[in-house]
Amino acid sequence: MALPVKLHAVVDQIELAGDEMTAYINRKTGDLIILTDEDLSYAEDSDNDSLIPDWQREAVDQARQVLADDDYIALPDSYDVHEYRIMEHFCYTIEDERVQNILLRAIHGKGAFRHFKDKIHQEGINKNWYLFRDNALQQIAVDFLENQEIAFTRETE
Repeated sequence: MALPVKLHAVVDQIELAGDEMTAYINRKTGDLIILTDEDLSYAEDSDNDSLIPDWQREAVDQARQVLADDDYIALPDSYDVHEYRIMEHFCYTIEDERVQNILLRAIHGKGAFRHFKDKIHQEGINKNWYLFRDNALQQIAVDFLENQEIAFTRETE
């Protein structure tokens, strides 16, 4: 991938990364890659090369490249994204006080994410939520790219 990087591609990688996966971008080329913690672990310990399954060798080689090249930097992860905070902000955008209170109650306690999603579907505002969430993730990506001085475009094609 050549710079400028497509913003939607960065957002997609941020969404795909999880607790056991990290997304990286090459600040010079714009190349994006997701690596599992296991890929990175194998890459850091070359003594275990014989233990790497054949199907995973390419990913481990990519992990080694990422670890060796200072141009690769991690994209924002789940700690940076703060999905709970995004849900909370969304709740406060709801003008209908009844619905706002339902959502605010849903995000407290165990199972907050599941309860929240149930309630947005019950109240018929799930499309509003997904648009709000997409915009929030896009802003996180924009802030990150600008902070890292990585050129990007908003074009989808």
